Amino acid sequence: MIEGPSNLASTLKETPSQTAGPYVHIGLTPTVADVAMRVADALDVLNGAGERMNLEGVVYDGAGAPVTDALLEMYQLDADGAPLWGRAAADFETGLFRFQTVRPADPFVSLLIFARGVNIHLHTRAYLQTDALEADPVLSQMSEDRRSTLIAQPVDANRFRFDIHLQGPKETIFFDV
Repeated sequence: MIEGPSNLASTLKETPSQTAGPYVHIGLTPTVADVAMRVADALDVLNGAGERMNLEGVVYDGAGAPVTDALLEMYQLDADGAPLWGRAAADFETGLFRFQTVRPADPFVSLLIFARGVNIHLHTRAYLQTDALEADPVLSQMSEDRRSTLIAQPVDANRFRFDIHLQGPKETIFFDV
């Protein structure tokens, strides 16, 4: 007897999901992996109107170890409201990522995280400490302890630190967009 589609579907197992894998940075930021490119690879510098600033941090896995092959994309508006985009790879030894950009028109920058073990990139925001944070409609809906996972900490006048935790007690808030 030949099984029909309804019987066959109940016997098949799901296959494992595909992840970005350990080599995603080679395809998206080849010069970081010492692969020559014909064009300048300055994707981590966002030029736009406004005061220059740096945003840096480390992506940590659930065990608290740096994800040294993470890749991040940043989306923001400059002081004139023009959209900016950039890409930065984590340092292979320390896991540190860094964006050289301008202060955003909004109180935050949007970040996408691509990393091994992450099936679909993750969306989050890095809010800069300003007076506008209390009025933000997204932050105002969160408890103080969860809200703190979205706040970039000032290191000095033009440098902010924003660490991202993929899992665990310090897990960063990720948005379903």
